[in-house]
Amino acid sequence: MVGFLFIVIGNLSILAQNSKRDTLIQELEDLKNSTSFSAKDTLYIQNLVNLATEYRFHNLDTLFTISKKSLDLSQKTGYINGEISSYHTLGGYYSDKGKIDQAIEYFTKAYNLAAEHDQHFLKARTLNDLAKEYGYKGEYSKSLKWYLSTIEIAEKYDYKNIKSIVNDNIAHLYLEQKDYEQAMVFLQRSKAIHEDIGNPLFLAETLSNIASTYADMNELEYAMYNVNISIATFEKERILEWLAYCYEIKGKIYLKKNKNTWALFWYKQSELLHQEIEDDRGKIDLLNGMTEAFLNLKKDSVAEVYALNAFELSKKIGLRSGIKTSAHKLSKIFKEKKDFEKSLYYHELYQVTYESLSAISNEKALNMLKTRVEYDQQKQQLILDNEKALAKQKIYIYVFIVILFIFAIITLLIHRNEQAQKKLNLELRNKKNDLEEKQAYLNELNQTKNKLFSIIGHDLRGPIGAFQGLLKLFKEGEMTKDEFLNFVPKLKVDIDTISFTLNNLLSWGQTQMNGSITRHSVTNLDCIVEENIALLSEIAEAKSITIVNRIEPNCQIWSDPNQIDIIIRNLLSNALKFTPKNGQIIIGAIQKIKTCEIYIKDNGMGMSEDIIAKLFEKDSNHTTYGTNDEKGTGLGLSLCKEMVEKNNGKIWVHSALGKGSSFYFTIPRIQKRYKESA
Repeated sequence: MVGFLFIVIGNLSILAQNSKRDTLIQELEDLKNSTSFSAKDTLYIQNLVNLATEYRFHNLDTLFTISKKSLDLSQKTGYINGEISSYHTLGGYYSDKGKIDQAIEYFTKAYNLAAEHDQHFLKARTLNDLAKEYGYKGEYSKSLKWYLSTIEIAEKYDYKNIKSIVNDNIAHLYLEQKDYEQAMVFLQRSKAIHEDIGNPLFLAETLSNIASTYADMNELEYAMYNVNISIATFEKERILEWLAYCYEIKGKIYLKKNKNTWALFWYKQSELLHQEIEDDRGKIDLLNGMTEAFLNLKKDSVAEVYALNAFELSKKIGLRSGIKTSAHKLSKIFKEKKDFEKSLYYHELYQVTYESLSAISNEKALNMLKTRVEYDQQKQQLILDNEKALAKQKIYIYVFIVILFIFAIITLLIHRNEQAQKKLNLELRNKKNDLEEKQAYLNELNQTKNKLFSIIGHDLRGPIGAFQGLLKLFKEGEMTKDEFLNFVPKLKVDIDTISFTLNNLLSWGQTQMNGSITRHSVTNLDCIVEENIALLSEIAEAKSITIVNRIEPNCQIWSDPNQIDIIIRNLLSNALKFTPKNGQIIIGAIQKIKTCEIYIKDNGMGMSEDIIAKLFEKDSNHTTYGTNDEKGTGLGLSLCKEMVEKNNGKIWVHSALGKGSSFYFTIPRIQKRYKESA
């Protein structure tokens, strides 16, 4: 099943839920305690509606009770907006309970009332949710029709947030058919709108859906980049339902990387948050993901528990895609347990559900295409009508252009000789400059190409060739299984080396091709260092090296966090490479007035003056073997220097043979000028 969280259009700004609920409850109490209080006060009713909205994904029973109360008061008072919003929150209640028909009933009531009273924003919001419910029912043609109608209202009244949210939800329709390219078109439209608006929370919601889509496309690095941005935003604002969704995406990414322990770590984080929220649809994807991770770890009994929970929850809310996935996993689990009766039962259930979804999917695709074509035809007809209406005006414009053209010809004839000569001289100078620039650019590209091929041939072909040779020997029977397994630790080291080399090559290649853009933001240095220590902990433990982190938790810098991450990872990796067993590495930071001076010290083998002089040269790919014969590309320090300078800093090293090395680099600290005034 494609993991995706629908975006629901809210009627207030999003803040941390607990804080906002407390504020609304206090405002309601203040209103009730005032001497002029009346239950028919529209401000009191609107606060009830807002409070009900805040309980969605957290306490559905409370949402239902408050919504019923606000609906009753709105009808008695004649408060139309309150009545529309109350119908809307009740529709959300039934949707989250899996009662789609009842949800559609209440959303339809809200829509009809909003349309009757020309409440365009509320009408657009309700249309979005109606389309979403028809999508749950599998009526994709009707769902797309309502989404397109919502976009028309949003464009007419310039509701940019609604337009972007609907683009996200339309993307889901295409994801259900695994049409990732078309889905990404709509997601990128939504992202562009949010970037124009400048709302980081709405942007984070779209980026998390983009991350989930990239994960399904196996574009795992792009997926990780987008989900990390979203997590930072949602953790800061404590948006629990979206944070749980992002943790589940991160688990899915690690699952696709076959890093099951890390996958379970993030799945567990999501599972903890689901104890505080009510989001059954999102929980089904989480349970199925955890099932897969436990199966990969050969923990079938634990996987069975999660698969059964996913199956029961899918049946409860009628989610057929969830039933299909969990039934398939249960069939495999019971087959391994040799409980063939249960295995056959779940396999048949999976087969029936799969065939049903496949048949429906084909019909959905045709209906969606037909609806889209009809919509485009109507839109094209409107364009043609507008063109006819403007035809007469264009005639006057054409006449004016012709007059200007004739005047330009006369002017050119008068000054022909002088202008022609100037033009020729200018063209010659421009062509000469262009040729010189292109020559320099081609030379630089050729140098980059030569360096890439040199590194690929020298540092990647060797480990890969060795791996191929071992596989050939094993395949042809010239090596026994036990002999082959003895090489597995060595192969793992080679693969890790290749992975690290490729990451550096990609990052360096981007900087060389002007593809690396530095995006400064407030960066918590301690978090980046801790993540890299955890990432390289296995290498440190293998050499019994102690890594000491002396960076203060509140050490914040103004930089591109991704580039700082690459710098720290390369410097720390180098320190591990050249530090002998039982050695020590110290990472710290000296916070000065305007800069933060970061250092990584080791008590390793050190370097001579000749080697130090070549370390940071741009065209150097100098490489040295580590204390355990570890090998690198020679790109790391050159890449570090480029990225430090992109972040307005500088880098240097102090070292002596046999006494270890100390690498230093500076990064600007956060200054008051970066803070927005109130």
